[in-house]
Amino acid sequence: MKDKIKKTMSNVFDIPEDSILEETSPHDIENWDSLTHMNLISALEEEFNLSFDDDEVETLINFKVICATVEAHLEN
Repeated sequence: MKDKIKKTMSNVFDIPEDSILEETSPHDIENWDSLTHMNLISALEEEFNLSFDDDEVETLINFKVICATVEAHLEN
């Protein structure tokens, strides 16, 4: 799952997968702005066939949180 998330983030932000670490956030990725954040959300929802609610979208601020949130959705 983490590898799929890294690949998705890599594609959305146009960065190498190996540059994505647990704490990677908008502070680390220059082009992670509100538009690319929504592109990431859409890509994750499509990749994992899930839907984030508005409150979750606001909390998906780094790789570690994204992984935990996707994992929680997949467990339900």
